[in-house]
Amino acid sequence: MPLDRREFLAATAAATAGVTGGPRPPLRAADKPKRLVLLAGAPSHGPGDHEFNAGVLLLEKCLKPVAGLETVVLKSGYPKDDSVLDTADGILCYADGGANHPLVREKRLERVGKLMARGVGLMCAHYGVEVLKDVGGPEFTAWIGGYYEHLYSCNPMWSPEFKAFPKHPIANGVRPFTVKDEWYFNMRFRDGMKGVTPVLSAVPPDAVRDGPYVYPKGPYKHVQEAKGRPEAMMWAVERADGGRGVGFTGGHYHRNWQQDDFRKVVLNALLWICKLDVPKDGVESKVSDDEIKANWDEKGKKK
Repeated sequence: MPLDRREFLAATAAATAGVTGGPRPPLRAADKPKRLVLLAGAPSHGPGDHEFNAGVLLLEKCLKPVAGLETVVLKSGYPKDDSVLDTADGILCYADGGANHPLVREKRLERVGKLMARGVGLMCAHYGVEVLKDVGGPEFTAWIGGYYEHLYSCNPMWSPEFKAFPKHPIANGVRPFTVKDEWYFNMRFRDGMKGVTPVLSAVPPDAVRDGPYVYPKGPYKHVQEAKGRPEAMMWAVERADGGRGVGFTGGHYHRNWQQDDFRKVVLNALLWICKLDVPKDGVESKVSDDEIKANWDEKGKKK
């Protein structure tokens, strides 16, 4: 017996469910993609250095294939309308820090603190890990486990050898590597490193501890006295509020994003702060010569 119109439509809907263009079940809350906000600082330094805008755009490109993740890029500093942060699962701040840190200026610590209390993840990269000891220091210690403290931490240009990694999702698929960068170390961590997992660690050669550092040139006696000690240059914490935090001190030279393991460990961390599963081999991606040269800020002639 032929189907009447209602029976025909019901059968067609059942047959096409889940197929592109066909009816789909409603999206459950658990299926909603995680939202990662990539906040790039205002342009600074010379061409090829501190290319925050180009850097977050590269990271966004590399994360496009990741299922269950959507990204929002905020370029050239803290936005006038920051309402997008209210829907963020994770935030990357890749920017200049110190007194002008975009998450610290204009009493934003209170704003960010409310997000952290809700369990939003936070990762700060390069200069973005530096805040003032009394303005941001306590908060960053709680949120990401530590920070760069002026005249306590140091910022030499050097090539650490990252040879071994912890059993942690951020280290998934990361192979030993070395790359020259302005790798900060001697960070001001929580007392006893409580809850802090070093992800990238290396022993600075004595010559690196002896300076010169980028600014001030140093050397600092307390840094020299720690010769032979491994230093954490990327670390992770799981907070009591349910959120996750990461600090990463590399990221001065834009060209370093073309180094596969340098890039992978950061991409892994961005998934981790959003509470997404990190693939067992890490986030796979490629960055071409053309891509590494794209989106630089107008800061003079490119090198």
